[in-house]
Amino acid sequence: MSERQDSTVSDDPGSAGQSGAPGGRGSLRDAVRPGLLIGAVGVVFGDIGTSPIYTMRTVFDPADPHPVPVEPATVYGVVSLVFWSVLIIVTVTYVLLAMRADNDGEGGIMALITLVRRFAARGRRPAAVLAALGIFGAALFFGDSMITPAISVLSAVEGIEVVEPSLAKAVVPVTALIIVLLFIFQHRGTESVGRLFGPVMVIWFLAIAACGIGGICRHPAILKALWPGYALGFLAGHFAVAFFALAAIVLAVTGAEALYADLGHFGRRSITTAWLVLVLPACVLSYFGQAALILGTRAHVASPFFLLVPQWGRLPMVALATAATVIASQAVITGAYSVASQAARIGYLPRLRIAHTSASAPGQIYVPWVNWLLLVAVLTLVLAFRSSTALAFAFGMAVTCTITITTLLLGYLAHAKWQLPLWLVVVVWTPLLTVDLLFVAANLTKLLHGAWLPLLIGLTAFVVMTTFQRGRGVLADERDRLEGSLREFVDDLWHDPSRLTIVDGTAVFLSRGKDAVPLALRANVEHNSVRHRHTVIASVETEPVPRIAPDDRVRVDHLGYRDDGIVHVTVRVGYMETPDVHAALAALDTDEAEGELDLDHASYFLSEIELRAADHPAMSRWRTRLFIATSHLSADVADYFRLPRHRTVTLGERIEV
Repeated sequence: MSERQDSTVSDDPGSAGQSGAPGGRGSLRDAVRPGLLIGAVGVVFGDIGTSPIYTMRTVFDPADPHPVPVEPATVYGVVSLVFWSVLIIVTVTYVLLAMRADNDGEGGIMALITLVRRFAARGRRPAAVLAALGIFGAALFFGDSMITPAISVLSAVEGIEVVEPSLAKAVVPVTALIIVLLFIFQHRGTESVGRLFGPVMVIWFLAIAACGIGGICRHPAILKALWPGYALGFLAGHFAVAFFALAAIVLAVTGAEALYADLGHFGRRSITTAWLVLVLPACVLSYFGQAALILGTRAHVASPFFLLVPQWGRLPMVALATAATVIASQAVITGAYSVASQAARIGYLPRLRIAHTSASAPGQIYVPWVNWLLLVAVLTLVLAFRSSTALAFAFGMAVTCTITITTLLLGYLAHAKWQLPLWLVVVVWTPLLTVDLLFVAANLTKLLHGAWLPLLIGLTAFVVMTTFQRGRGVLADERDRLEGSLREFVDDLWHDPSRLTIVDGTAVFLSRGKDAVPLALRANVEHNSVRHRHTVIASVETEPVPRIAPDDRVRVDHLGYRDDGIVHVTVRVGYMETPDVHAALAALDTDEAEGELDLDHASYFLSEIELRAADHPAMSRWRTRLFIATSHLSADVADYFRLPRHRTVTLGERIEV
């Protein structure tokens, strides 16, 4: 068993680097360009844009443990609640508020966590609690990324039952086949397929809008439900029914977090414009069209989305819906890759093997371990639940918890970062949190019917992530004891140079930081009594910003002596970047490196750690075993830091934790 810990990741807000002016990346996208607009439609809105397929059907599902009666008053109340929930949660919480809380142009739950840490100069304990909540939100996202492909593709393929009821038995096998193909082709990346996402989703939104208009024309009075009085009246007058309906109504806002997560890719203006001009109107028209259809014929609750389509167009709509749900699944799968990669860079997961699938888009990555884990999980869900309505109970729980955590963290930042008066934060955020908590409470009533699943997944991921972070701290303390002070080590070499043989060439030793001696360097000196003429001790620090400007990439410390050939180099990277030690060292001039580094023939030395559980471990025994087991997932250090493998030497050490 071994874990390679040759680099440290900085998760202290005080060490955050600034890569240019805040919002630098976003400024490149201030203008709303057609290409970005169509790209945003394809990538950002796949999940929320396919919610009309199953939301209304799930609300009125007769198999629900708390069924909602199909009556005119409830139909008006439900569709009004859908509309105002989308408006409040998506438009207000995410579009107007969350997208202004960017971390150097990047969004998403991990960006939110780093912002909370950065602006927590006072009151560390509340910030630590909020950061822990944020990590739980990120953990819940892994549950979301398992459920979304299952429920989305299932709901689309179920449309063939409307076209040809005799094909009902083919739904699960066809869904499983599509999902297997989806995950098998992940390693090819989304660059080529991504070009099709935008146009397909534009056609999708125009199609569902047209069908919605057709339904509304049959019963125009349904538009009265746009008035908030219908939603409030339904809640106040029929609370027992409305409360349970909220557990399904929340499906209308699934995918809202994608608007924030993809902020760095498309910019606030492009996402906002696409949402307000195309996506929101199309989804609202579809929901109201389905409500009008149900008012006309109650039996249409079985599949209002597909029954809204003229009979001649149902088979093409099933094909279009399947394509749209595959796109929605693709977006959440790549989101899981991104969250796992960022979590590893700020110390909550081991370094995972990451493949970059695009030469021009560094954000397009493929994480094999996450991919196959998701495939097994998604197939298990499809085969176990076998219908989208059964999965809907599980889906809502993950969504509501994530939204509530996001709202809470935004409230903290509104006061800490935006300097809003506390009374104003309370006035604005109290109704937002009230809405969120109502949805959470409603979904808790489905706990025994599937809502436990995302909570279990999220709790498991949370325990793994926090255990790994704690284990890294324990390991770092033990390594500090073994490695000793780097400056004292260099001082000893300076004052007693005769005990070592100096050989020509360049050696690069990867280290956790500039305070400790790399175990490989200490072993080389103490056992071989030799060192290279040019010795570079390199450490990589991941800063809580997405990217580091080239001028701020490298910091050099001569360790007290400018002519001994020993320097420490800190390579700074953002949490969205992949470390490249060789490229960073190549940027040093001869003065900084205390000579000319021969990087074409340099040897790279790594310290490989073999972990063992101590007799009296610092953590509980089960957490210690979990940390050691999780450490097995670590990617090869040479690959991770892009070191030339044929010139990389690994020296081992056993450490008890």
